[in-house]
Amino acid sequence: MVDNKGDAVFDVVAYTDGGCRGNPGPGGWGFMIYNPNNGQALERCGGEKETTNNRMEIMAAIMALRSLKKDGTKVLLYSDSQYVIKAVSEWMPGWKARGWKRKEGELKNVDLLKELDELNARFQVTWRWVKGHSGNRGNEHVDELTNRAMDSVQAGEDVIYENRLVWK
Repeated sequence: MVDNKGDAVFDVVAYTDGGCRGNPGPGGWGFMIYNPNNGQALERCGGEKETTNNRMEIMAAIMALRSLKKDGTKVLLYSDSQYVIKAVSEWMPGWKARGWKRKEGELKNVDLLKELDELNARFQVTWRWVKGHSGNRGNEHVDELTNRAMDSVQAGEDVIYENRLVWK
């Protein structure tokens, strides 16, 4: 069983999330990526001691796409971050044309945005916004991973977590 009808036309479906306790503050990211045809899934999370919410949201998408091996993979990527979705689908062409700057001047997170742009070009990514904390099973799952990472950061523990599972 998959969360959304039509997912099977994609090679993989990814859910990503990032968060921060304080902004800036200790942050975490999490993703789950699965094959909608057989349910085989990979989940990971990690974090940083001093970061921002937007950096962690971008990092979640980057880490999900980095986990892919084959160029051209068709990906359906869900994020609850309007910033990430609009950055990739609306704003990047303008930022790139202005030398990675906003109309108003400096653009934050350029290092991550450039990497996200490169990864987006390597794969066939369809970006979809999902409302956070609205009962979407995939989004709730990666929210738990993100909170797990933030808990680990705050406790001074090893933050990186990885697991393989079947997503049904």
